[in-house]
Amino acid sequence: MKRQFILTFICLLFLFTGIQGKTNPPIIYIDGNGVMCWSDTREEASFFGTNYTLPFAHAYRALGYLGLDRKAAIDKDVYHLSRLGLNAYRIHLWDVELTDEQGNLLENEHLDLMDYLIAKLKERNIHIVITAQTNFGNGYPERNIQTGGFSYKYDKCDIHSNPQAISAQETYLRDLVKHTNPYTGLAYKDDPSIVGFEINNEPCHSGTKEDVKTYINRMLKAINKTGNRKPVFYNVSHNGYVVDAYYETAIQGTTYQWYPIGLVAGHMQQGNFLPYVDRYDIPFADKVKGFNKKARMIYEFDPADIMYSYMYPAMARTFRTAGFQWITQFAYDPIDIASANTEYQTHFLNLAYTPNKAISMKIAAEAARSLKRGESYGSYPQDTIFGDGFRVSYTEDLSELNNGEKFYYSNQTNTQPKDASKLVSIAGCGSSPIVGYEGTGAYFIDCLESGVWRLEIMPDAIVVNDPFAKPSPEKEVVSIIYGAWDMALQIPDLGKVFTLTALNKENSRKEETVTDGVIRDLHPGVYLLKRNGCSPKQNWKRDSQWNSIRIGEFVAPAPRAMNYKVAHTPATTVEAGKTLTINAQVAGSVLPDSVIIYTDKVSFWNEHNPYIKMKRTNGYTYQATIPAEKIKEDCFRYNIIVCRGDSTRTYPAGNSATGNSSGTKGTPLDWNYTSDSYWTTRVVVPGSAIQLLKITDTDSRIEAYTLPEWNDLQRTLIDSSPVEKPLLRFRFTPKGENPQHFLRTFVKDGIEERKDKVKNCTTLCIRVNCDKPLPQGFSAGFVTSDGYTYKSLCSAPTADGIIRIPLKELRQTDTALLPIAYPTFLKQYFHPETGIPFRPEKIEKLELSMSGASEPTVEIELGDVWLE
Repeated sequence: MKRQFILTFICLLFLFTGIQGKTNPPIIYIDGNGVMCWSDTREEASFFGTNYTLPFAHAYRALGYLGLDRKAAIDKDVYHLSRLGLNAYRIHLWDVELTDEQGNLLENEHLDLMDYLIAKLKERNIHIVITAQTNFGNGYPERNIQTGGFSYKYDKCDIHSNPQAISAQETYLRDLVKHTNPYTGLAYKDDPSIVGFEINNEPCHSGTKEDVKTYINRMLKAINKTGNRKPVFYNVSHNGYVVDAYYETAIQGTTYQWYPIGLVAGHMQQGNFLPYVDRYDIPFADKVKGFNKKARMIYEFDPADIMYSYMYPAMARTFRTAGFQWITQFAYDPIDIASANTEYQTHFLNLAYTPNKAISMKIAAEAARSLKRGESYGSYPQDTIFGDGFRVSYTEDLSELNNGEKFYYSNQTNTQPKDASKLVSIAGCGSSPIVGYEGTGAYFIDCLESGVWRLEIMPDAIVVNDPFAKPSPEKEVVSIIYGAWDMALQIPDLGKVFTLTALNKENSRKEETVTDGVIRDLHPGVYLLKRNGCSPKQNWKRDSQWNSIRIGEFVAPAPRAMNYKVAHTPATTVEAGKTLTINAQVAGSVLPDSVIIYTDKVSFWNEHNPYIKMKRTNGYTYQATIPAEKIKEDCFRYNIIVCRGDSTRTYPAGNSATGNSSGTKGTPLDWNYTSDSYWTTRVVVPGSAIQLLKITDTDSRIEAYTLPEWNDLQRTLIDSSPVEKPLLRFRFTPKGENPQHFLRTFVKDGIEERKDKVKNCTTLCIRVNCDKPLPQGFSAGFVTSDGYTYKSLCSAPTADGIIRIPLKELRQTDTALLPIAYPTFLKQYFHPETGIPFRPEKIEKLELSMSGASEPTVEIELGDVWLE
């Protein structure tokens, strides 16, 4: 408490005596109530931003593989961070790349790039927290590279207790904090843009409470010897057994992370995850003395493994409710390597390559700065509308800010602006009531002064492979296309008649007058829009400064020629005698002349080979309807052929029959066409059961979990008889107390494909091994698009091994938050406060669960599951 008072007094002394100086920027101090404040106004501070790792590890090496200028790459990415309205940057330094065996700071390229990055962030008014050390290797996703750094000599869980390791850390921290950045002329400890320091990233303590206190105090002493007066933070979301120790030291701030749907799924996750971010309850908040006397920081967060754009503002809302003032996502992908998402397979964020998520981040930044710390917005689903104009929606995959002056949306929206006449800033993806646009890239439309607007439009981004599958620099996951689309503007301050002037250097478009509010064939770039008859107060030029940017700045991946790529997922089932609608995205540097569908019935030898033409419906989306008379066998197999001039390509190709591909040259009607790849949809008898799960192998698209987290799991396929369908045995060996085991699979597509049948379904059917008893508490049911769970206890199977559960017996219950979140102290179930009736058409996931409290192992042999 005494130390808190002294630091507060010093900051106020700077403020009132002029020691700091009126022209110097304010600094952050933490008051006696654990609140980060600005030294000049004493008002609360709020920061929202991201991590970004280009100076180190894989990102550093990857830029080298490409032969690119790393500082130029930093310039590009920092510009985009600024455009997203971020004001916070955090990084955990790879100490193995910055030190020798004794902990001495090395003057090398990594440090130089870090210094350069800090200087560039300062220019954009982005503040910084430096986490001094990671104490692990620099390899991921590659192998570690030995550097001679001190952390390579010790195990991470020993480094905080080993005397030699502690001595090396003291040396390193002293060198780092007093290091002078040649690009700013300031030592880290004296740079107002650096808010503070975190001692280490996710420490792994193994000693006693007193050992931990001793370690932290030694690190604080080493930092303080440099003359540092900035706040020092420490991670309290790890090593919960010594949490009291953290609050008995002189650290001023505490740090936490949040990965609400786990990490590294290995594929894109699907579903409504808003219940997962409803609360962030810290279990020791009311138990630890001094909890509210230390500031709270989120050093990393991300809803991993998703491409949805509805999550970031919801998380910002919950963080503010929980009292956090610093919130930084992990991690922003450098633009030069984002096309393959190799840096962190489970994370993916970049303005060019994930435009919808990026705009969602921009909205979240606004939420973090405008929502009052500690304010509650109710429980889900009531908290999907909050603050002044914020809204999130899973069904629309939408984040939205609509507060009168600002109108931001992460996806197409039908929401009317609160007051279009007062708008000064618009940002979005897709169309809205005031912007009509077919492209998929993000755009920013900002009022420079009355009647003068700046339009920045990014190129299109098309997902062509699962970004969260195993990565490779050779596997592009998102393609960038420089499309030319019309943009229709209905901005009252701009009017229908205005001049359009290209601003960015690479843009050769000549100045023109728009007479009907529609800019035709608009290419990516930056443009100045001036209302007809307007006399601007300022002479706006390419180099004119506006906020933290020059208005002619523009950054995007370079355009390049590419073969067409087709992104398409076939329907799993269709009823015989009913039409089948096929949608696909066809991405290329220019639109194709035609896109057609051939079935597997065509042949070089046939005199007549009918085809079905696909029509472009919007942007890169093409659609065709297969006539009902064509849907009459056990499966419907087809190719998509893309034609441009005298070039044709057929899709899918090779092993891409279930996803996306670059296709095969030629068509199935060529005499030398040899591919036998098709997209396939199973044709079922009208009125037949809806298959939810088919056991085919040990995976069978089933995810298995245990709450609490720890368990051993064995999967065994039982397929010994040619006349019986296979079963899949799950054997759980739990390690925690009172375990609950879960099996889940995503079934939304199968439900949507059989909408008419779903309305008439009354029973959930599950095939099991009837010769073995059901596990204790064996229950089954569904998770819906509302994120709610409805289940029922299962009765014994019939003699043929079928469990039948009437849908009318399903009851709303708690939703298990799976995959398991980090930190693991968070609640693992969502307890709904609002009742929502079960509706079969909303089914998205099948869930089976069982208890393991009374048995050393829990076993279930599961077969197919269906609705009838």
